[in-house]
Amino acid sequence: MARKGFRKAQKNIEVSVGESVRIIRDLQELSQNQLAEISGIPQSTISAIENNRVKLGVERAKVLARALCCHPAVLVFPGWVVDTEHAA
Repeated sequence: MARKGFRKAQKNIEVSVGESVRIIRDLQELSQNQLAEISGIPQSTISAIENNRVKLGVERAKVLARALCCHPAVLVFPGWVVDTEHAA
């Protein structure tokens, strides 16, 4: 039920997978080196992911998600919009 005077927010920008990793890392005030230490993924690989030079992949998404305390889907599907009427 929509409340009067409110409207659904509109997406203003597209965020890449690499950008989503960087944003979440920045929000947690972690450097790439700190994330590398926590996750076991080399800093150079984290940099390459954040700059979209290397694909994140499911396994790395799981590892980074654990290190960043978020769900892997947050990293893999940035900007995913779920239509609540059709959500499972």
